[in-house]
Amino acid sequence: MVENHHNLKENLMLKEKDKIFKNLYGFEDWKLEGAKKRGIWSNTKELIKMGSEKIVEEIKNSQLRGRGGAGFPAGLKWSFMPKDSGKDHYLVVNADESEPGTCKDREIMRNDPHLLLEGCLVAAFAMHAHTCYIYIRGEYYSESSNLQKAIDEAYANNLIGKNACGTGWDFDIYLHRGAGAYICGEETALLESLEGKKGQPRLKPPFPAGAGLYIEKHAGGVIGGWENLLAVIPGGASVPLLPKSICDTVKMDFDSLKEVQSGLGTAAVIVMNKSTDIVEAIARLSHFYKHESCGQCTPCREGTGWMYRMMEKMIHGNVEHQDIDKILDVTKQIEGHTICALGDAAAWPIQGLFRHFRPEIEKRIQERNRRVA
Repeated sequence: MVENHHNLKENLMLKEKDKIFKNLYGFEDWKLEGAKKRGIWSNTKELIKMGSEKIVEEIKNSQLRGRGGAGFPAGLKWSFMPKDSGKDHYLVVNADESEPGTCKDREIMRNDPHLLLEGCLVAAFAMHAHTCYIYIRGEYYSESSNLQKAIDEAYANNLIGKNACGTGWDFDIYLHRGAGAYICGEETALLESLEGKKGQPRLKPPFPAGAGLYIEKHAGGVIGGWENLLAVIPGGASVPLLPKSICDTVKMDFDSLKEVQSGLGTAAVIVMNKSTDIVEAIARLSHFYKHESCGQCTPCREGTGWMYRMMEKMIHGNVEHQDIDKILDVTKQIEGHTICALGDAAAWPIQGLFRHFRPEIEKRIQERNRRVA
């Protein structure tokens, strides 16, 4: 009786050869060499040769379900991706496993990451995506470390990147670590977070397959649309800002920006819409340069602190009209009179503010005077 029970149990249990994830317990090598011994990356090119429609159909027939909670059919979800939208397609992998007691994904990423990467390539090809973002829970340090090493191995061995696996399909994978918010496990909140916004769910419709990641070009566009643009700092915090009237037509290159009294600098663009307090924003930059001054040069040591204190007053209009020209004069005394360029960097944002938004500062002074009177 015991023997029959044992035989029945063996027949009911999933056989080792039929298991998809063969290293969940981490007993074997999780790196590329070990992954290849388990058959990973062995027939990827042949799978891609099947064609995208055939792959989607196979996934539908397999009745594979999503593991996010709703059990939505994976093949059906893949088929929702528009085929001729004219937009770039992205594959976004939700690895933000943050629910208490849930640890189904971490073992895959930690102990069998190459199988995940191979699956990403096949899924992306099926949905005509050349770029994949894996959004992983920020606290998953070991998992993200192993996954990044696996990505590096895959690139080094031409399994992903240009002509991935010799298929003719270019495919890039980026690992993005979240900041620990549980709500970012919701698909649209995840997309918002990935775009650099606050992780909050979007209203549906539209659904992610039709309007998902990076709906607008150029870092997501301006919140509220281009007409809601207030100013842009084109080259990091150390170059003068430009108002919308100039941004409408100026080219983003060294010579063009120099002609409008700004600069390309680090080319790290800071975009501010009309919800920004432009005076407070520049005052905050002034605090940064005051804090970072090494104190060696007198103009920088004394000037950055004084400029910051004046900018703080200016936020609420607690200065006089003549102080505007006084501050501007001090920036000129600092600019070009220090050993390094930190003095210039501290002066230029204030100069840009006064050049383009002087009426805003004068308005604050007038409003403050009316309140005092």
